[in-house]
Amino acid sequence: MAATGSEKQGATAYYVSTPIYYVNDAPHLGHAYTTVAGDVLTRWHRQRGEKVWYLTGTDEHGQKIMRTAEANNVTPQAWCDKLVEEAWKPLWEHLNIANDDFIRTTEKRHTDRVQEFVQDLYDKGEIYKGGYEGPYCVGCEEYKLPGDLIDGEGEFAGQKLCPIHKKPVELLKEENYFFKLSEYGPKLLEFYAANPGFIQPESARNEVVNFVEQGLQDLSISRSTFDWGVPVPWDDKHVIYVWIDALLNYATAVGYGANQEKFDGTFPANVHLIGKDILRFHSVIWPAMLMAQGLPLPGKVVANGWLMVGGEKMSKSNLTGIKPQDLTSHFGVDAYRWYFLRAIAYGSDGSFSWEDFSARYTSELANDYGNLASRVAAMVGKYFGGALPEATAAGDAERAVQEGLAEAVATADRKVGEELDFQSGILAVFDFVKQVNGYITEQEPWKVAKDTSPEGQARLATVLYTAAESLRGVAVLLNPVMPETSQKLWESLGAEESLGALADQKVQDAGAWGVLPAGATVTKGAVLFPRLEEKPA
Repeated sequence: MAATGSEKQGATAYYVSTPIYYVNDAPHLGHAYTTVAGDVLTRWHRQRGEKVWYLTGTDEHGQKIMRTAEANNVTPQAWCDKLVEEAWKPLWEHLNIANDDFIRTTEKRHTDRVQEFVQDLYDKGEIYKGGYEGPYCVGCEEYKLPGDLIDGEGEFAGQKLCPIHKKPVELLKEENYFFKLSEYGPKLLEFYAANPGFIQPESARNEVVNFVEQGLQDLSISRSTFDWGVPVPWDDKHVIYVWIDALLNYATAVGYGANQEKFDGTFPANVHLIGKDILRFHSVIWPAMLMAQGLPLPGKVVANGWLMVGGEKMSKSNLTGIKPQDLTSHFGVDAYRWYFLRAIAYGSDGSFSWEDFSARYTSELANDYGNLASRVAAMVGKYFGGALPEATAAGDAERAVQEGLAEAVATADRKVGEELDFQSGILAVFDFVKQVNGYITEQEPWKVAKDTSPEGQARLATVLYTAAESLRGVAVLLNPVMPETSQKLWESLGAEESLGALADQKVQDAGAWGVLPAGATVTKGAVLFPRLEEKPA
C-alpha cells in the first residue's frame, strides 16, 4: 500500500498547495477563496512552530490559452507573462498571501522535469501510442464522457454542452499517447478504502469512489493538433496533455529530479486544496501517476465548493465574476479574508451577497470585536493612565473567562489546523469575544471605578486585566486570518514590546493565562474596523 502525505515518511515540512490557476483571464473571487484558505491554514501551522511550505502558481499551457492569446494578438508566452505579472502575483500580494513559492508551468525548472517524468513512464511501459475520438471541452481542457454532457437550449439547441462551462463541446479525433490508467482502478479503490480521509468532503469521496468503481479508461496524455505545451520527449509531433503537465507542478516545485534533499523533506503534500470541478484529476489521475512512478501519495485532497452569486457559479464565462479588489476597497483586506471562511462552510457551496458581508462586518467585526478592543483600551487609559494594571482580585467570573479562552484555543486549533473547518474555528474565537463582551457588561467596570477604596480599585484592575489578557489570546488566534488587524491589536496592548513579535506566539499557547505583564502600555490606537461608507455604485 502506497504511503500518504499524512504519514510524511522522512519529510519535515507541512506542505499545502492550491491548484495552479489557468491564466486565460484575471483572477476572481473563486480563485482568491481557495488561496486565502491555504494561506490561513499554513499561517496557522507556522504559528504552531512547524516548518511549512505553501505553494501556488499558474497553469500556462493548453489550447484554451493558445486561443485566448491569439484572440488578443499576442504569443501565448507574452499573454501568460502579462497576466501573471499584472494580475495574479499583485493580487496575492494585495491579499497578504504568504506563499513560499510561485510555480509557473512555462518555467524550465518545471518543463524539464515533466519531460523526465513522462519519459520514465514511457520507458517502464506505462505509456503507449493509440488513437482517440470523443467530445472535448476546451474550457476544461478535458475529454468528456458522453454521460457527463448536458443538452443545449436556445442558441445551443441540439448540441451537447460541457456542464461546467455551458458551451458546446468539440468532437476531436487525433493520434495520442495513452497512460494505462485503467490498470490502476483496483489499486485506487484499495487505497481509498485504507485511507478514508484522503478525499474530502465525504460527498466528494463518494463521487470519486463511484466513478472509479464503474471502471477507468486509459488516459490520453498527449495532443497533436496544436503545439502550445511541453513537447513529448520521444515524439516532437506531440505535446504533453496540459493536465499531466499541470499536476506535476506539485512535485517539480519542491525539487523533483533536481534537489533530492528538498524533495525528500517536503513531498508529498499534506493537503491539496482544489475546486470540486477538478476533483477527478487530483484524486484519480494524480495518485495513479504517483503509483506508477513509485512515489508516495498526498495526505488529503480537499475540494471546496463553488461560490455562488444569484444561484450561479462564480466565473467569467457566466458573467458573475467579481474582482476581489471590488470588496477589499470597501471592507478592507482583513475583513475580506475573514468573511468567506467565516460565512461559508469549507467544502460546501456558498452564496455571496454584499448585504450579508455588510451585516456580518457591522455585527461581528465592528460591534463585537472592534468595539471590545476600543472599550478596553479606553478604560485602561482613563482609569490607569494607559498602564495595564495587575489582577489581584480574581474570582469565579474571571475563571470562567480563562476557561473560555482555553476552550476557544483548543477548538480553533483542532478545527482549523486539523479538520480544515475554518468556519467552526473562527466561530469558536468569536464566541469567546462575545463571552468577554458579556463579562464586561456584567462586571460594569465604569461603575466599579466609582469605588475608590483599595478593594474597589483592585476589582477594577482585575476586570480590565482580564479583558486585555483575553484580547491578547484573540490577537494570536486571529493572526492567521486577519494579520494586519491582529498586529494593530498586539501593538495596542503593548505586547510587541513586552512579549515580542506576534508571529512568534504559538496558537496552542494562546490560552495560557497571565502572559501579558502588568505595566504594559495600552494605547487606544486606530479603530480596528471603521464604520462602512455607503455601498459604491
